[in-house]
Amino acid sequence: MSVENQILNNENNLIKPDKLDELFRLQKLLNERIGIQTDKMSEEERIKWILNYCRAMSQEIAELTDSVPWKWWAKYQQFDKQNAKVEIIDLLHFLISLAQVLGMNADDLYEGYVKKNKINIVRQETGYTDKDENDCKTI
Repeated sequence: MSVENQILNNENNLIKPDKLDELFRLQKLLNERIGIQTDKMSEEERIKWILNYCRAMSQEIAELTDSVPWKWWAKYQQFDKQNAKVEIIDLLHFLISLAQVLGMNADDLYEGYVKKNKINIVRQETGYTDKDENDCKTI
């Protein structure tokens, strides 16, 4: 094997970080750079930041909506796929920050998603005719 192929093989076999863990790490660093330390918040600060991030996500949803020609009466609108992608990334920034305010890490988010996904599948299989207030208590 040539030296070039050995280098390429070694680069391809490098241990890569878990992508979701890495997103959480990067968001923590960004938040700390901005001056937000989610692991040191009081209950009052947590409530404030939950609301801040919910509002920010609502705004990002509005911006995502504006990327799509939703005004049926307006002929000038065009789908802005690139901007739609950026707005989804912005949403993810705020969603991870929100999870961190609530004390969640990447594993918590993953495990919660998997549990809720199973619940949603059961709901679809059973016709979701009745709301079970307790089916999400295990998440």
